[in-house]
Amino acid sequence: MATVYERFSEALRALGNGQVADGAVMPTSPAQARAAEWPEDLIARASARALDVPYAESLAHRPVSHQFLQSVPIGFARRHGVVGLADGAAETGDTGCLTLALADLAQWPHLVTLSKLLGKTVQPLFVPRPEILRTINAAYQEQRGQADRVIEQLDGNAVNGLAGKAASSEDLLDVASRAPVIQLVSLVLLEAVKRRASDVHVQPMEDRLVVRFRIDGVLHEVFEPPAALHEEIISRIKVMGGMNIAERRLAQDGRATVEVGDRVVDLRIATLPTSFGERAVIRLLDKSARLYRLTELGMPQGILETFYSLIRHDHGIVLVTGPTGSGKSTTLYAALQEIDTRELNVLTLEDPIEYRLEGISQTQVSEKKGMTFASGLRHVLRQDPDIIMVGEIRDGETARMAIQSALTGHLVFSTLHTNDAAGAVSRMLDLGVEPYLLASSLLGVLAQRLVRQICPACRTEYQPIEADRKRWGLAEGTARPTRYYVGKGCAACLETGYTERRGVFELLTVSESIRELILARAKSSSIRAAALKEGMITLRADGIGKASQGTTTMDEVVRVTGREEF
Repeated sequence: MATVYERFSEALRALGNGQVADGAVMPTSPAQARAAEWPEDLIARASARALDVPYAESLAHRPVSHQFLQSVPIGFARRHGVVGLADGAAETGDTGCLTLALADLAQWPHLVTLSKLLGKTVQPLFVPRPEILRTINAAYQEQRGQADRVIEQLDGNAVNGLAGKAASSEDLLDVASRAPVIQLVSLVLLEAVKRRASDVHVQPMEDRLVVRFRIDGVLHEVFEPPAALHEEIISRIKVMGGMNIAERRLAQDGRATVEVGDRVVDLRIATLPTSFGERAVIRLLDKSARLYRLTELGMPQGILETFYSLIRHDHGIVLVTGPTGSGKSTTLYAALQEIDTRELNVLTLEDPIEYRLEGISQTQVSEKKGMTFASGLRHVLRQDPDIIMVGEIRDGETARMAIQSALTGHLVFSTLHTNDAAGAVSRMLDLGVEPYLLASSLLGVLAQRLVRQICPACRTEYQPIEADRKRWGLAEGTARPTRYYVGKGCAACLETGYTERRGVFELLTVSESIRELILARAKSSSIRAAALKEGMITLRADGIGKASQGTTTMDEVVRVTGREEF
């Protein structure tokens, strides 16, 4: 009688569809098959045929057992390629039964172990290993309330010490064997990633400790750990960032990389001493976040077409302005994706490098190492560039070099911190750029803000009352939305009424009349007035248009553009 591994080998040959040469040595185990680079689906199907067990290609619509998630650490599930499914009882009518998905027959001995651990009869099901790992990552990531449970269980007088130095890259999902404070910090970060937070604030107050998330540009109070754990939590964050845990009187900066399943997240950590103790802010940069195309940012069609024409010039400078967190870098990345890098040499200077772009040479600026935007730009100019992206113009030297680069035949993209498009001209002049150089090189300025989008699951139309109009500052005769919408709040948007964000834009193109005003050092208000006469769409007008379409609310338009815009 053939052994299980002999049957596995025969099944593998049969499933090879005649691709295996006669006389070839066939793998006799899943490990040998993987070493020979056999596809994972064939390994799982051969295992199923050898043991006469069902096979499934996907687990997309099959829920994972809650008991499995609570009882089996993610490290064990990943290492052995097993996951318990919640639908076993439904299929058999037996509440003491659970379907266990296996990657191959090597995991067969674990059936007995898991059956005893879970106290249930298990039904095996073979599934390709990548599908099992995807299901494991998604299921453990979706667990809710873990941080709240840890907070409830923690006793400030009985906290385990910090578990040594953090690994260079640790998985936030694997917290089962960690010390309580380490569990808490990992679960807080995991919750932040799940809620799409851009920043985590750990802020001590006089009588309590608060953890807040910045979600879609707005801070939300999420957790309130015991105040007695303040120093341990800050110390754990410092350990993750490679910072000095003994230094509590000076501000410190650090960075770390963590994993959430198959996602990699960079952390930028900053601590600051306050009157109630140290506070920490963690910026989250999800490396797996997708890049947006220009057509996905929400630009009105007229602005989009004009901006397309600007980024196709062979020389000149294009500026994107707005406050911190207004999406300027996202817009520049989207613009760079529209460029044919096979024919053009594109280089960037960034701080930090947020996304990796194929075909583009990206350089990290580091002032500590002497690589500033200005010095980096000098080196970039020796690399025969066609297009240069400078992450930010912060000083006069960088501003003058960016303008000089644009005048010598390069197309330059950069960002500035100004309130509107016209303000960028005054800012460049204030930084010491000569008016005649700026007038000759500046192609256009795009100003932008980010508004929260109304949650599509709970969006509803409504009629505003007089108090609403007063709050928005809508005077008689001003442009108004034709229809008004609001999000009521639901589980999908965490009861906020909003989900994700979209841009509002204004684009100033440098015409002859604008160029003359620049040469005359005109005020930004004069430049703005001239641009409006030439048909410039303002941030306010674009925001009102999006409010009319039901994309956002008037409250959001007022929040990001300011009442003075009306």
